[in-house]
Amino acid sequence: MSCSSLCVPSCGVATPAPLADTCNEPCVRQCPDSTVVIQPPASVVTFPGPILSSFPQQSAVGSAGVP
Repeated sequence: MSCSSLCVPSCGVATPAPLADTCNEPCVRQCPDSTVVIQPPASVVTFPGPILSSFPQQSAVGSAGVP
């Protein structure tokens, strides 16, 4: 998904307009479970896979206008 926002003057006045582009998309991924065999005596233990998450953030701020 791409995030962008452009603010343009609605009345057509030639003044600098704020320009903002932000993106904040959470990403979550679950890894498969792990299995361990413990001896002796033989036992099987299953550990749930870890859940990895990250929150990448991108932002750009500036101004644009007619020279």
